[in-house]
Amino acid sequence: MMPSKVVLLAIILRCGGIRVDPPEEIKIIDSGHLGHLEMTWTPPASLIHMQECPIRYQLEYYNTYRQSWTIIKTIHRTYSDQFDLMKDVQVRVYTLLSGPCTNNTWIRSTNYTEVVQNPPSTGLQDSGVESFGCVFHNMEKTICMWKKSSKSPTSSQLYLYYWYTELEKTEECPDYITKNGVRRGCNFTEKPLPDFTDVNFCVNGSSPEGPLKPTYMSIQIQNYVKPARSDKPHLQTLKGAPLKLHWMKPHGKIPGRCLEYEVEHTRVDPDGNHELQRIPTMLTNHMVPPAGNNERNCFKVRSKLNKYCAMGSFWSAWSHTTCH
Repeated sequence: MMPSKVVLLAIILRCGGIRVDPPEEIKIIDSGHLGHLEMTWTPPASLIHMQECPIRYQLEYYNTYRQSWTIIKTIHRTYSDQFDLMKDVQVRVYTLLSGPCTNNTWIRSTNYTEVVQNPPSTGLQDSGVESFGCVFHNMEKTICMWKKSSKSPTSSQLYLYYWYTELEKTEECPDYITKNGVRRGCNFTEKPLPDFTDVNFCVNGSSPEGPLKPTYMSIQIQNYVKPARSDKPHLQTLKGAPLKLHWMKPHGKIPGRCLEYEVEHTRVDPDGNHELQRIPTMLTNHMVPPAGNNERNCFKVRSKLNKYCAMGSFWSAWSHTTCH
């Protein structure tokens, strides 16, 4: 039903008075996906019959992973993203209005509608696990490890759950790693995780004294690769010529173009004095000036993913040392 001319005039006058109401209500919907939340809101009642002037919304929410506000402008009334459930979830929405009632310029509501969702208060104090982290070993298997809190009850039991968009519901760790009967990690070798996808984790627990505090984490595993150790470096030596150090890239799935290397060169003179250098390189070889008489030169190499293939990476273990 079209609004009457009187209603339209009231809307025009209200817009002309630089008043655009914010959305009526914001809801945060948690479907149990370990931090992947849906935000929805309803349009302001004063503009619900608006047809002549387009309505948009400015969504703002605090991204605790990046420690900054994310701003989205959209015609829709729903949006999803990843949140850290161990911290406050802060969401606010403005209304944006344009068209003939605003002389075709966008006007934003003076106020916004806001909701702040606090972390759940369940769980024994300081009982959450510590130092949770995952490593994607040589792009072949993912292992996640954690430390049990010293303040959690001795008889507590730990559980890891995970979810990503291809899963209908959360799943439990396929293969726990234990030490002295305590679960300390999860091995995903037999059930690989997808790369370039947000994978959400939750480690929680139970005890006779009550539930443990949950710990949440969301990662993309391609940013947590640790290459295998490089093959033993080989020295090519010719009398009076520079030393040439060669090595092979680590065996496995990591493309050679994704690797950068660090050469550790230790020089020991006849008096036993040591000089150590670490040289970065994108190559699989390194030239060294001719060695002096009775001088000892030793080398080892390690690698990690470069910035063109991942936002982060771990150094591999050092290769065996080779000397001349």
